[in-house]
Amino acid sequence: MEPIFETNPLIEKLPAHLKQYIKPQNYDDYTPINQAVWRYVMRKNVDYLSKVAHSSYVDGLRQTGIDIENIPNMYGMNRILKEIGWAAVAVDGFIPPNAFMEFQAYNVLVIACDIRQLEHIEYTPAPDIIHEGAGHAPIIANPEYAEYLRRFGEIGCKAISSAYDYEMYEAIRLLSILKEAENTPAEEILKAEERVTYLQNNAGELSEMAKIRNLHWWTVEYGLIGTPENPKIYGAGLLSSIGESEWCMTDHVQKIPYDITASEVNFDITKPQPQLFVTPDFAHLSLVLEEFANKMALRTGGLSGIKKLIDSKSLGTIELSTGLQISGIFTHVIEHEGKPIYVQTTGKTALAYREKELVGHGTDYHAEGFGSPIGKLKGINLAIEDMSPRDLRAYDIYEAEAVTLEFEGNITVKGEIITGSRNLQGEIILISFKNCTVTHGDSILFKPEWGVYDMAIGKKVVSAFSGPADIHSFNLVSHVSNTHTIKQEISESRKELESLYKKVREIRETHTSLETLSIILKSLTDKYSNDWLLSIEIAELAHKFHLEELLDNCLKHLEFLKQNRPEIAHLITNGLDLILEKEVV
Repeated sequence: MEPIFETNPLIEKLPAHLKQYIKPQNYDDYTPINQAVWRYVMRKNVDYLSKVAHSSYVDGLRQTGIDIENIPNMYGMNRILKEIGWAAVAVDGFIPPNAFMEFQAYNVLVIACDIRQLEHIEYTPAPDIIHEGAGHAPIIANPEYAEYLRRFGEIGCKAISSAYDYEMYEAIRLLSILKEAENTPAEEILKAEERVTYLQNNAGELSEMAKIRNLHWWTVEYGLIGTPENPKIYGAGLLSSIGESEWCMTDHVQKIPYDITASEVNFDITKPQPQLFVTPDFAHLSLVLEEFANKMALRTGGLSGIKKLIDSKSLGTIELSTGLQISGIFTHVIEHEGKPIYVQTTGKTALAYREKELVGHGTDYHAEGFGSPIGKLKGINLAIEDMSPRDLRAYDIYEAEAVTLEFEGNITVKGEIITGSRNLQGEIILISFKNCTVTHGDSILFKPEWGVYDMAIGKKVVSAFSGPADIHSFNLVSHVSNTHTIKQEISESRKELESLYKKVREIRETHTSLETLSIILKSLTDKYSNDWLLSIEIAELAHKFHLEELLDNCLKHLEFLKQNRPEIAHLITNGLDLILEKEVV
């Protein structure tokens, strides 16, 4: 079976649960109009952004293989990206935030390979190859920024989500698909917009994922760099939007120094941003990221970390002070004096140490869940993990001994010790019992008839994060979105218009058959009088080859369009400015 993506060593190393999102690019699916849209946006961007974008942008276009004349081919991009330690894969629109960030952690750029319609040439809420390829790719050629992106992915994919986050993801994905699809009924778009607005207005307390997505939005997508008085653009959303890249530089958009408070500022993907954050340099981005990470359950653990996992209702992991990691869906925690004293998962659970599953403690063995006390024994200052062999013997924590262990918070474990497992430092991380009963006061947490009881050892929870400790412990190849991108239906009329675009493209590439340009313009104005982009491409060739009569006819038609379609007048003016040296139509 042929691979569905172009190879690159980084792609080959991706785990299966990320590869499930990869789709073939199918370069032949790009139409001549698609290519013209790419060319218009890129010519306009390079002309304008060379003045207002970070200096890495123009150099990055060259280093990452982004061609102004042609939509980038994933094979060519991967061949060139490999030289700077990155790769690129194609996906179907928005993918879940955790997955998106995990790709970044592997130095893999995710590219939505569809391209916006001509009607949405200035901006689309849907991720497309202009946004990803022309926006994200060039800046990663800057080593400082590339490391920020990788580190952001590494930390971000561990952020704990809420059920609300997944609802919002699906709502935004649906809205972006409907807005970009051709001929979507207005009532469907309105309904999708109302759903997004409702969710945005009823977010409740922001989850870790929501906060770190805010940081991602205000840096990677919509970031400015420099000073509030003299900013430059580096965010991909701005670099790929010929409308908003100009708008953001006006006084209508507030410029705010970037700091951790940006994590609390939500965004609306459907509207121009009312404010943007300005970082003094790329190194500052990493400082703020680390400041945020220090507040995440990933680094703080504790009772609050467990509660975040319970609220998420999703697969997550806690790590104990011994390094033992418990992965599953956490459903219950017993607390005492602000500390967790017992945790419980429900369903498939796996135990690991340093991201490697413990032999014999996978999801088949712990298929019904896992529960264990956490903390110190009552009245004993020394935690079990800190006990020497002599201490363990003194407290009868020894093979084949019947023992009763009373933990702080009134958790009691009574049974016969079978064996124990140690970590590399010699600390006990797991003790197995038979004939075991576990109680919390009058409540029974484990009965002897349930089989062997495995008790995790750890005096505290040092970390809690989204996803499993060992990615091989669970079947993660299971993502099925409720929505799929809607492919444009090509009518006979559209096919004929595409053929006109194709002929002009061939003339531009070969410098032959110039005499047919007048015939093409006549067909265009007779049958497709609302189309403006092909007239600009014909005007470009007429100007280049000094075809004055043809140029005059193009300009007259474009002036007619500006009068009759004022909403596109600025697009026509911008296109002509690029080819006529600021001549006035």
